[in-house]
Amino acid sequence: MLGALRRKVAIGGSSASVLGKAIRPGISASRVSVNAGEEILLLQPRGVAHVRNFSHLILPGCSVGLAKTRDVFSSIQSETIMQKSCRAFSSGGGDLVDVVVPFMGESISDGTLATFLKKPGDSVAADEPIAQIETDKVTIDVVSPQAGVIQEYVAKEGDTVEAGAKIAVISKSGEGVAPAAPAEKKSEKAASKPSPPAESVKEDKPKAKGEASPAAEKPKPPSSPPPKQTATEPVLPPKERERRVPMTRLRKRVATRLKDSQNTFAMLTTFNEVDMTNLMKLRSDYKDAFVEKHGVKLGFMSGFVKAAVSALQHQPIVNAVIDGDDIIYRDYVDISIAVGTPKGLVVPVVRDADKMNFAEIEKTINNLAKKANDGTISIDEMAGGSFTISNGGVYGSLLSTPIINPPQSAILGMHSIVSRPMVVGGNVVPRPMMYIALTYDHRLIDGREAVFFLRRIKDVVEDPRRLLLDV
Repeated sequence: MLGALRRKVAIGGSSASVLGKAIRPGISASRVSVNAGEEILLLQPRGVAHVRNFSHLILPGCSVGLAKTRDVFSSIQSETIMQKSCRAFSSGGGDLVDVVVPFMGESISDGTLATFLKKPGDSVAADEPIAQIETDKVTIDVVSPQAGVIQEYVAKEGDTVEAGAKIAVISKSGEGVAPAAPAEKKSEKAASKPSPPAESVKEDKPKAKGEASPAAEKPKPPSSPPPKQTATEPVLPPKERERRVPMTRLRKRVATRLKDSQNTFAMLTTFNEVDMTNLMKLRSDYKDAFVEKHGVKLGFMSGFVKAAVSALQHQPIVNAVIDGDDIIYRDYVDISIAVGTPKGLVVPVVRDADKMNFAEIEKTINNLAKKANDGTISIDEMAGGSFTISNGGVYGSLLSTPIINPPQSAILGMHSIVSRPMVVGGNVVPRPMMYIALTYDHRLIDGREAVFFLRRIKDVVEDPRRLLLDV
């Protein structure tokens, strides 16, 4: 609003009276013209600083009027001016910063606001996570763009949000932010809630007397007793002993993909068993030297990845995929490693595994597994993959039939190592044995290729020297 007041100005004390009527609390003049017979233009309020500057202006021929003007300003209530100026600066001074949802990936359009890590009134530092968003693949942290105090959340837990959506407001100065409510107040409110039922009990008493009074009414015929339960009817537990929890985005995505895999592929599983004696001896002989040189432990996964690479090169159809009426042959080997996390199953990818040695494979797998368990793995690190290895043996699984990870065409299942009696050279000796399983899409892969593939993995694991000689 622009307020203008026009008054004729007389020389001397009359100017003070005119200014006294024109100026209200919190209003300052941005332009003043003081000469005999000219006009005064008073503009919209702009704060106390402008008022103070105006009161100390020295204009020709107006010394008496300005002195009285200072008297007028001194009589204005300072509290009113300060309150109005503070509200103006807090709303328009750039103190508030919006927190928005970051970019979540090209294939992800939205996510679910899972939880808030901070409460309104809490102080946060720059780049400190304040909320977590669950997507179909990963959990993403929403960080504070600047240091300050959380003023409010404009979204609720469980809301579906898109990239760029505003979820919180942060005050850089912390002014005007109410502190978080203490837990004592909540307990007091909870303690005061049980009082209303007492009034309802009092109201029920006269109703009971009123109901008992009409004794002259005709007695109703006795109702037939409910039918007794037969011995065959199951006795279900009460609903109070059940809990209903909504599925996370990751769990829903995993469920959808696995069911789509069953509905799409003609899945068939073939099995074999592997004698782990030589691979375990290789690991035992060189584990200390391996750690000393490469800084990572030598495990079994690198041996099976190298064996899978060799088998895929011998049977390229297992590395292919059906696309409509065509077959796409992949001339690269990207091995997906299934990792179970507290939040669900994720499948990070070891890129170009055919170009890696044992140490590079172990380092990559350890790094991806750590990120997966910490929840910091990215979308790019899980995209793609031409073949999957799932190691259920770390949980003690003896035998299983893994499900294909679409759009791939096969998956290798590893299991626990168990000492079993085996016939070696005509003698029965104990051997550390592992069952391995290959689930494949029978639309694309015939049983012959699947058995040859699994046989190649068995040969390489039982005699790792084949990798050096390529035989």
